[in-house]
Amino acid sequence: MAYPAPLERLIKVFECFPGIGRRSAERLAFHLLRDPEAATLASVIEDALARTRRCSECYNVAEADPCGICSDPARKRDGVFVVEEPRDVEAVERTGAWGGLYHVLMGALNPAEGTESAHLTIAGLVKRVQRGEIREVILGTDPDSEGEATALAVLQALDAAGARVGVSRLARGVPAGSALEYLHRGVIEDALAARVALRKETTNP
Repeated sequence: MAYPAPLERLIKVFECFPGIGRRSAERLAFHLLRDPEAATLASVIEDALARTRRCSECYNVAEADPCGICSDPARKRDGVFVVEEPRDVEAVERTGAWGGLYHVLMGALNPAEGTESAHLTIAGLVKRVQRGEIREVILGTDPDSEGEATALAVLQALDAAGARVGVSRLARGVPAGSALEYLHRGVIEDALAARVALRKETTNP
């Protein structure tokens, strides 16, 4: 038996979300129908769409433009941390380890899914660097094939624009507190390539 048309439309909307298939969409739809608190979802979504915007400077999500980070006078202005998504900004901010600015690329290169350089905010980053205030660009893209390709695209765009700015990449290797048996092959390869000498080889007299 087919679902009522309004319910079917709701299921189809959930299916549009990343990682949500038909079965998961059905479970979400039926959860909404039986949970009285779910009635607030529509107003919450409407409020989020109406009050959330992109910062015209760093492209992070915010209620105001420029965002709170870009407009904070206490932030160091000579370094920009480049990340793929707004959630990456949130993750770094929770650590309190970075006191500078950010730039959100809004994704990573993935030709298989149709994401190319033109879909990212690389051009916006180049314009920011060309203003001359930024001295270092820190590439914080994910340590996977898409992240590596994205970092390379950013570097090439800066070079093509003649940007005279330092570019660095986040260090990679074995995370503290982890066990080798659970690590991805790429993590171990990176750790070996960037290994630190504790003592140089000595020769007998």
